[in-house]
Amino acid sequence: MASRPVTRSQPSKGQSPVNDFEKSGAKHQLVKSKRNDYGSEGVRDHDLFALPATDYQLLGVLTLIGAVVRLFRIYQPSSVVFDEVHFGGFASKYIKGRFFMDVHPPLAKLLLTLAGWLAGFKGDFDFKEIGKDYVEPKVPYVAMRMLPAICGVLAVPTMFLTLRAYGCRTTTAALGAGLIIFENGLLTQSRLILLDSPLIIFTAFTALAWTCFTNQHEQGPEKAFEPNWWFWLVATGIGLGATVSVKWVGLFTIFWVGCLTVLQLWVLLGDTKTVTPRLWFKHLFARAFCLIVIPLTFYMGMFAIHFICLVNPGDGDGFMSSEFQATLNSKSMQDVPVDVALGSRVSLRHHNTQGGYLHSHNHMYPTGSKQQQITLYPHKDDNNVWLLENQTQPEGLDGPINGPKAWDTLSSLNFIEDKMVLRLYHLQTHRRLHSHDVRAPITEAEWQNEVSAYGFEGFDGDANDYFRVEIVKALSDGAEAKKRLRTIQTKFKLVHVITGCVLFSHKVKLPSWAYEQQEVTCARGGTLPNSVWYIEGNDHPKLGADAEKVNYRKPGFFGKFWELQKVMWRTNAGLVASHTWDSRPPSWPVLRRGINFWGRNNRQIYLTGNPIIWWASTAAVAIYALFKGLAILRWQRGYQDYRDTIFKRFDYEIGTSVFGWACHYFPFFLMQRQLFLHHYFPALYFAILSLCQTYDFITSRASVFGLRDRPGVGRVGAIVFLVLSISAFALYSPLAYGNPWTKSACKRVKVLNTWDFDCNNFHANLSQYNTPPVAVASAKATGSPVVTDNAEQVVVKEEEMVEYRDQDGNLLDEAEVAALDSDVEYSTHYETRVKVVDADGNFLREEGPDEEAIAPPHPDVDGRNPETSGDQATADAQPATADVGDDLEKEQNVEQGQDQVGEAKPASEGQPATKK
Repeated sequence: MASRPVTRSQPSKGQSPVNDFEKSGAKHQLVKSKRNDYGSEGVRDHDLFALPATDYQLLGVLTLIGAVVRLFRIYQPSSVVFDEVHFGGFASKYIKGRFFMDVHPPLAKLLLTLAGWLAGFKGDFDFKEIGKDYVEPKVPYVAMRMLPAICGVLAVPTMFLTLRAYGCRTTTAALGAGLIIFENGLLTQSRLILLDSPLIIFTAFTALAWTCFTNQHEQGPEKAFEPNWWFWLVATGIGLGATVSVKWVGLFTIFWVGCLTVLQLWVLLGDTKTVTPRLWFKHLFARAFCLIVIPLTFYMGMFAIHFICLVNPGDGDGFMSSEFQATLNSKSMQDVPVDVALGSRVSLRHHNTQGGYLHSHNHMYPTGSKQQQITLYPHKDDNNVWLLENQTQPEGLDGPINGPKAWDTLSSLNFIEDKMVLRLYHLQTHRRLHSHDVRAPITEAEWQNEVSAYGFEGFDGDANDYFRVEIVKALSDGAEAKKRLRTIQTKFKLVHVITGCVLFSHKVKLPSWAYEQQEVTCARGGTLPNSVWYIEGNDHPKLGADAEKVNYRKPGFFGKFWELQKVMWRTNAGLVASHTWDSRPPSWPVLRRGINFWGRNNRQIYLTGNPIIWWASTAAVAIYALFKGLAILRWQRGYQDYRDTIFKRFDYEIGTSVFGWACHYFPFFLMQRQLFLHHYFPALYFAILSLCQTYDFITSRASVFGLRDRPGVGRVGAIVFLVLSISAFALYSPLAYGNPWTKSACKRVKVLNTWDFDCNNFHANLSQYNTPPVAVASAKATGSPVVTDNAEQVVVKEEEMVEYRDQDGNLLDEAEVAALDSDVEYSTHYETRVKVVDADGNFLREEGPDEEAIAPPHPDVDGRNPETSGDQATADAQPATADVGDDLEKEQNVEQGQDQVGEAKPASEGQPATKK
């Protein structure tokens, strides 16, 4: 099909030239079709401050509807839901001033805290588990949920104004606002104490501000550096700063704006008639200040407030360096002796990761040697203390002085120098640091050996306890620290004398049997940063009060800020464990799977989208991709499509929105961390924007479909699509609000098998939600546990069963489980379900645990020892410990084995530490 020149007839008397592009109530100025400057053809001034009064009236009505939809029954459920566990808990920590570590920047969390504080929240509720009641402790959770809800409401007028700023008709803008109102996923996440709603409104505001600035820019030199031009450019910078201060997903928004800014500057560079080099640099510096300096200043300002609020120690300070911790109240480390000698009680800190201190506790490895565990622990604890021994005992007047504290009796100190061979004695459990040719518990590579604690009180140890100090001079501070061990100043490696491996740790977590602390191994050829240690705590009875002391240098704001960014980055990258409700990016545009947020009393909150809106917006993105591909092919073949102004505007305007969708979607393919459906929401916003723009071009701008001159058809089409969207919204709204629903209604709308909300969880009819179960005195032979709904429930019968599910939560039968490979990795999840029956044994309902909606684990509470936190119940659930007798029996068994074999070898080689 050949392209024809674009010809336009002169308007007849009384006809406005504007009608050739669009009919609208707004006042517009037609720009000349052929320009001699950097301005774009076919662009008019879409000044949002000059919209007709009817637009503002419609905007108010839409916003009011959005408020009703968002705030309807916002008080339910009256218990903790999904990630409220974390983000509500952060509000408590802000109010108490307790330092925590989160992978997200602080802006949204600060706003949630402010909402709770204004409502009287004193931080005395911990939000620790899903389903924990808000009402009895009088938590102002409704006020805290209002903040995300208001952000969700504000997204409605923002979408409307953005579409008007693009030049879309009022009908199209109203359609876009309506789709935001009735999108189930956006509704669900805006009604809870979560970060996604603030993220979306700031992303939407940035898109609005940038669209308005682009409109000013495309009108050419006459608009440059005018008040409106500056206003929207500065607003874009503030929006970028706010977006990235909520989540680092805002970096995708920065990339989107950055690429479009480079394109603008490139076009400016090509305008040799109106843009001088001096003027070009003025454009460059204006954009650099507004789009780099302002966002960065805003972002850093949020962390300044963050540091001002969090002045006390908390769960997250173990992730930070000791220099950082010293800035917290009561965490400043006392000056410690700088000289390290034989007999010193020291704590060793890993140099490269934030894992913390070399640590041991009285629990055994369940595999390998089954000796005592050695880990890296991020919190200060008595189990981090080691006594440094020589490989032989010191000599006294009557011979060798026995015991680990023998060096306390000497008259002089024996400083530890480079290349000296040591033993590290764990004071709490009376075992020594030990390694042997046994594979590490997790990293089962040939070059990684297990590190354990071995021995018992009074035992002399064996050759596998020997480690040689090798000072890393390039990392040590000061000439003396390069010669002998000095607290904090000397960085060193510990080389196992027998095997030649080096004490090593890396960002690998041990399973729950080691409290998910960081793995410590002995590595042959391990990388230098992960093999380097230094001494932080140091004490020796022979070092008096006048001994030379040392301490950390306390960092200023910029030092703390940069350290926290690095910790956030490393921790975020480390969230790679699978989750019951996680999903991958290919499934998001087609709405393949949602997230179970909460379930109780036969009700459920399940995060899923409105399929009509979701699939239509995905189709709009696909349509533009096909259009762009065809346009490029036609351009390559010499067709002159881009001479048509409408064609060019369609390509650029919708292309800008689709590019925004791509910038917020495709980067997730590069991430190995846990991902969830809600990560798609910013991209969804751009997809809805693209859908509405496409509809506007088809019905009111492009003449190829013949709808431009029949605006009534476009209005009817918008109404029909909005009605369909509202209908779908109503069908799935029980999952958003946690309202009563029936099994049959649920099953009717379960379009995809991958939608894993449980229809069997709901009652058969709505009347059952108002009918309490009848208490019974005895159990019928129903095969189900029977309980009463009295204050004290009695379990009459209990059953145990095992279910196997895949990574997507789908139930597997026995044949499917048997067909799995032997190397499949299983994780165990325990839950209790209660079946309630009436007096006749008829099934009434099944009550599942709230824990089915599992919140993703948060890093600042990982790896904490029960004996440190005081949680005795958790401690009791950990692996059995070994006492001295176990090691003694083991040593005797080894000696017998040596006699039988007749070959000398280290006593600990391959032997268990506990009885079987």
